[in-house]
Formats: sequence, C-alpha cells, structure tokens
Amino acid sequence: MLCPLEQRIQYLLQQCTFNQLKQIHAFILTTSLLHDIHIKSKFLRRSTEFGAMEYPNLVFSQLGGFSNTEVMVWNAMIRGYAYNGPFDGCIYMFDEMLQRGLRHNNFTYPYAVSSCSEMGWFGKGRKVHAQIVKSGFESNFVVSDSLLNMYMKMSHSFELGGTRNGKLNDARMIFDDTCVKPIELWNRMISKYVSTGDIESARQLFDNMPERDVISWNSMISGYARIGDVANARDLFEQIPEKNVVTWTSMIGAYSGSGDLKTAACLFEKMPCRNVISWNAMISSYTQNGKYEESLDLFVKMHMEGVDSDGFTFVSVLSACSNLGALGFGKWLHSLINDWSQMGVIVGTALMEMYAKCGDVNSAFTMFIKIWNKDVFCWNVMIKSLAIHGRIEDAVKLFFLMQKIGLKPNSYTFSSTLFACCHGGLVEVGREIFHSMERDFGVCPKLEHYGCLIDLLSRNGRLGEAEALVREMPFKPDIAVWGALLGGCRVKSDLKLAEEVIEKASVLEANEPGVYVLLSNIYASAGQWQEALTAREKMEEKKVWKKAGSSSVIQDHDHDHDLSMDG
Repeated sequence: MLCPLEQRIQYLLQQCTFNQLKQIHAFILTTSLLHDIHIKSKFLRRSTEFGAMEYPNLVFSQLGGFSNTEVMVWNAMIRGYAYNGPFDGCIYMFDEMLQRGLRHNNFTYPYAVSSCSEMGWFGKGRKVHAQIVKSGFESNFVVSDSLLNMYMKMSHSFELGGTRNGKLNDARMIFDDTCVKPIELWNRMISKYVSTGDIESARQLFDNMPERDVISWNSMISGYARIGDVANARDLFEQIPEKNVVTWTSMIGAYSGSGDLKTAACLFEKMPCRNVISWNAMISSYTQNGKYEESLDLFVKMHMEGVDSDGFTFVSVLSACSNLGALGFGKWLHSLINDWSQMGVIVGTALMEMYAKCGDVNSAFTMFIKIWNKDVFCWNVMIKSLAIHGRIEDAVKLFFLMQKIGLKPNSYTFSSTLFACCHGGLVEVGREIFHSMERDFGVCPKLEHYGCLIDLLSRNGRLGEAEALVREMPFKPDIAVWGALLGGCRVKSDLKLAEEVIEKASVLEANEPGVYVLLSNIYASAGQWQEALTAREKMEEKKVWKKAGSSSVIQDHDHDHDLSMDG
C-alpha cells in the first residue's frame, strides 16, 4: 500500500506543469523517494509528456542511464521517444535492452512497432514482430493492434509505390489472429479494404461481423459509391437500421458519381438533417457534372438558410462561376469570405482563376499578390492566365521569379510558360526553357511540351527546325502537332509539306476540321482555288464539320443568373 507522500506525489504528477515537475524532481532527490522504483519510473514517464526528450534524458542519466536494469525505466524512455521522436531513438533503446540482457514486455513492443511504422522501417518492424511471436506476446491486444497498424501502413506505402493491395494480407493475418475483436477493429479493417478498392473483401468482413454500427454501414456504402456500384450502395442504404448525415451524403455521392443528379438531388431534399459537408457534396456534384447554374442556385439557398460555407464550398462555386463567366456572382462570393486564415491557398487560387476566366486579369493578379504561401499550382494558374490574356512578358517573368524564391516548376508550369512564349513569339526564350526542363529540373518533356515548341517554331518561320523536331521527338505526333506544323506551312506557303502533313494527319482518323480548313486556306492564299475546293470537299467526305462558335452571357441582377446562348 502506498504511503500518503507517495500518493500525493503521484497525484501531483498527473496534473503538474513543466516548472512544477522540476520542483517535484528536486523534492524527490532530497527524500527517500529517490529509491522508490515506481515513483522514479512514473516521474520519468511524466517528464516525457512535455514534447521533448532533453529533460527525460537528464533524468534517465540520474537514474543510472544505460546501466539501469529496471525495465519500467527503459519502457518510459522508449515510450517517450515513440511519442516525441526522434523515432530512431526508440529503436536504439529497444535494441540496447537486449544487448544488456533486459527482456521486452507487452509495454515495450507497441512503441517499438509504432516507431518502425512511423519511419517506414518495415523490415525492422518484421523483425520486431518475430521477437513478439517468440516471446509469446502476439495475443496481447495492444501489441497486436500496433502490428495491425504497421501492416496497414505498409500496405499503403506499397500502394503508393504501384503495388496495389500488395501487403494487406499481413494486416488481415494479424486481424484474424486477434482473439478479442471490438467493433472498432472490424471497422478499421473494412475501411482499409475500402480505401484500397477491395470491396469484395470488405463486404466479406462486413457480412461476418457479429454486430455492426453506423460506421460499419457507412464504410460499405461509401465503398460501393467509390467504385460506382449504385445498386449495392442503395441496397445497404435501405437496410441500415439508423441513417446519419454521413449515410445520406455517401448515397448522394454514389448517385452523382454515376451521373444521376436527379436522384441525388431528390435524396438531398429528403435529408432530415444537413451539414456543410452535405451541401458541399451536392454543390460539387453539380459543378463536376457541368450543371453550373444549379450549383450557384444551391449555394444561394445554402446561404439563405444560414449554413456557414467552408473552403470546399467556395472552390466548387467559384469553379462554376469560372465556367459560366459569372463575374458579378464571383465578386459577391469574394465579399463573403471573411476568415482567410481558414480558407488558405486553394480558395485563393480558385478566386484568382475565377477573375482570370471572367476576363478580369488585373483582379486575378491582385489576388495572386495577396495569397500567402503560394504553391506551384497557384503560380501555374497565374502564369497561364497572364499568357491567355496576352501579358506574355509578365507570364515569363513569373516563371523565373518562382524559381528565385525556391519553387521548382512542374510539367504544367512548363506547358503554361511555353504556351506564353508561343503566343508572344519568344523563340529563343521558349527554346531555352524547353531544353532546361530535363537538364535543370529533371522534368521529362511530354508530347504537349513538344507540341508547344513545334507551334512556337512554326508560327515564327522556323519550319525546318519544327519539322526536324517532329521527326526526332520520342512521341508519335497527334493532331495538335500536325496542326501546328500545318500552320507553319501556311506562314511559309509551303504547299508540298502541307500536303505531306495532311496525308500523315489523315492516318490518325481524327475528326478535326482544322487541318482541312488550314490546307484549304493555304491553297487559296496561293491562288490555287480548285485545290482549295478539293480540300473542303475531302472534309465533307469524311463528315468532318467546323462547328459554329457560341458564347454565353451571364447577367447578374441581385445575384440572379440567366444564361443566354448566341450562335
């Protein structure tokens, strides 16, 4: 039985601050409690709960350091490293215990396994697993739970590496061997199968569950929704004893993912209770399926019902504005954003893109300047927006500026910048940027990058160089490349090469009228009217038609939006 002083110290340790801990430390050093192993180990354990290991290391050294033979003391340090890092410190002490003849126990193993998992040391984790089996602790729930977590994380790393579901069998083996399986454990295993796309195994577990809760049902419904199996999702939706907001939202996602927005909207209207996630699901469904006006209408309804929007809401609705050209509505959305700290760079980028796509590139650039911690995607959008609006010099300046501040361009950055060079006639700059891709940044040029450079060369009279690049590039030319080369033929009035390009482009069997129109125009500009007519007739023979242009005009009247189409 603990004496009153020991009880008092243990009570104080549970709620003390770091400064108070130091005072308790000084008190222990001056009393007989210094020789109490339980007090010492609990004090050391508490010292590791303030986020750093410097002070615990000092305490550990005062307790004899590596010469200490008390497993409780070592476990306290191993636990501390597992929580605070560095994680390799945990593994070092774990291995050192064996070197000093100390035996691990069920309090030691979970932290060692967890540290292996955090560092991705799965080979070492397997060795620890082997030690667990030899020592007979594999049936301990906490130990087996740590192993399950490790093997689940291992399967995720294999999945990222391209080996889908490669090591989930190990996790399943641990799961099957676990004697006592609470419902949370079943749910985690089902959720893991769902996340890897193995719905069949998830359903097998689901059917074998001794009892289910709403999380179990929701995991399966969302799993079927992810693979587009609406029938099975709906079947479970009808069977579930009690639906919550997640259940309804998952089912809405299932229908909208299959393109059945009508049924998704009906379910949304029937929901007994909605939260911001439910509204976002329906709004984003409209946006992703091209129902931009419906997206704006639903946002207005959401706003009128007093539901607070979040970043996901604004991104979806701003995207709809961008596609509709609804600048007035977009400005209203901008005025609704009060807490930018909660919105971040993604919302800022969506707002910037909205302004640019609606023709207000100056406001887009102002927004770009205001965004903190801009990521590469944000820079890419601004570069492309400036290029589209003819501000070529500014687009190229941004390309070089992002490198100066330490951001590495990606494939899309190069596409946008080469697009700018192409439309600005910057041949030397564009050529140098293209050659710097792999040389300086390790970005392998794709067909679209070659296409941009070929278009740049063709537009500016470098037809021979462009033709050579088509022959030398490691890709088969697509219709865009042949079209760019054909445009160069028009610039140089090179009828012979134009005919060769048309012949090669025809092999693609692409329903692209532009190449025939270009060839017809080339003949016409050279006064060869019969050949021009023949090119048009070939287009008609292949039933390839040039579509008439159309535009949309959005009129904002107190944030109403009516779409009118003009042919």
